[in-house]
Amino acid sequence: MNTERHGITVGIERINSQSILVFKVTGKLTHSDYQAITPVLDSTLQAVNAEHIKMLVDITEFSGWELRAAWDDFELGLKLGFKLEKVAIYGDKNWQELASKVGGWFISGDMRSFGDYQSAIEWLTD
Repeated sequence: MNTERHGITVGIERINSQSILVFKVTGKLTHSDYQAITPVLDSTLQAVNAEHIKMLVDITEFSGWELRAAWDDFELGLKLGFKLEKVAIYGDKNWQELASKVGGWFISGDMRSFGDYQSAIEWLTD
């Protein structure tokens, strides 16, 4: 049996004295994935209690969105945009550089693309 994994995992990593909000995106995202993650994300953001959030988005296992989920992603970006200081997109997708440039138009902070985890973390914590 072939199991199709998809969804968004949210966590907080402490690196030195900084809190980094971490998104791990897996598979092809659905509208249901965003409905499930929204309350978790709201709770996590209250726990971080930061005006300016640093975020790592790991897309190494991401394969795309269903149409409604792409809209959900856009809405989520608008909801978080004013609180984001830095967003590092980490993965090996050929489109992620363009996504970071376009995404940067909708947030108040910086968004950059990285091919390796360590470079992304160094930029976020600099």
